[in-house]
Amino acid sequence: MLVIGAGGFAKEILEDIIGKSSNISFYDDVSDNDSVFLRNRFSVLRTIDAAKAYFKTYGYEFTIGIGNPLLRFKMCEKFESIGGQFSSTISSLAKIGSFDVEVGIGSNILANCTISSSVNIGQGCIIYYGAIITHDCTIGNFVEVSPGAVLLGKVQVGAFSQIGSGAIVLPGIKIGKNSVIGAGAVVTRDVPDNQLVAGIPAKIIRDLTPLEIENE
Repeated sequence: MLVIGAGGFAKEILEDIIGKSSNISFYDDVSDNDSVFLRNRFSVLRTIDAAKAYFKTYGYEFTIGIGNPLLRFKMCEKFESIGGQFSSTISSLAKIGSFDVEVGIGSNILANCTISSSVNIGQGCIIYYGAIITHDCTIGNFVEVSPGAVLLGKVQVGAFSQIGSGAIVLPGIKIGKNSVIGAGAVVTRDVPDNQLVAGIPAKIIRDLTPLEIENE
């Protein structure tokens, strides 16, 4: 599998694919890191031509080792355009309900998170360590749910939003697209699109710039 990115989040993903995927390599065309990654064990590709050659030789699966939702979306488009197949990584230590759970392609589900039954997680999401998503929640595409965040029953989260570490979203709350919930916030009312909210109870801090992309 090819992991797009070779920074911190790429190391988190590595823990979930080592031993499950052969010929693991990383792609990074922006940093000044050496051409090898993690004590010379894994190669780092630097050009799209190198990525194309990798796909042709080892298979077309890729996942994204970058945390930012918008960058994840852009990298998904970039590597699908050269034939890559966006793929999920799911830790064997994640607790996932047995009934009516859907995980979209390209999502990264990390260890020790809990996902209950009747949960729909969109494409390209990150569900971090210790996050809890309870029954009947719906998570849009390219959402990040940070460590220890709790989404209670029937919460809806719009595409490209980020739920901060340790935040709690009360049952039935709707969070719009491209919104950010601050760390430790307690969300007691709906959050519109493009808002930064924080505090207990969470209040709007400021507007965020709307995303200019299609098919959110």
